[in-house]
Amino acid sequence: MPSSDKNGTRSGSRPSRRDSTARHDASDGPRKPAKRTAASVMRSAAGQLEELLGRTPESVSAIKPTPEGWEVDVEVLELQRIPETTSVLGSYHVTLSARGELLAYERIRRYTRGQIDRRL
Repeated sequence: MPSSDKNGTRSGSRPSRRDSTARHDASDGPRKPAKRTAASVMRSAAGQLEELLGRTPESVSAIKPTPEGWEVDVEVLELQRIPETTSVLGSYHVTLSARGELLAYERIRRYTRGQIDRRL
């Protein structure tokens, strides 16, 4: 019969990853979700919006943390035209949970690529 060491494993063998994780998790209590970076939230918002719209986002124009999660504005090419300055883009306001899940989105503006905002 193989001998055992202090932690209950057989001599010459290592404890399994599951065993060490289970002991670690049990002593730490419930884990909090990892804090998300702005960059990961931007990628998450753009990727989830692309999945819903079927169009590839061009850029993220705004990102803001909120007590509930994040708010992100994403620019999406909606209608490609020649010349490019006449292509139509949409600006979408996306709301994400603290874990980065898309909760809501709304198109807030539609404009041509060559259009410049007037100063307020």
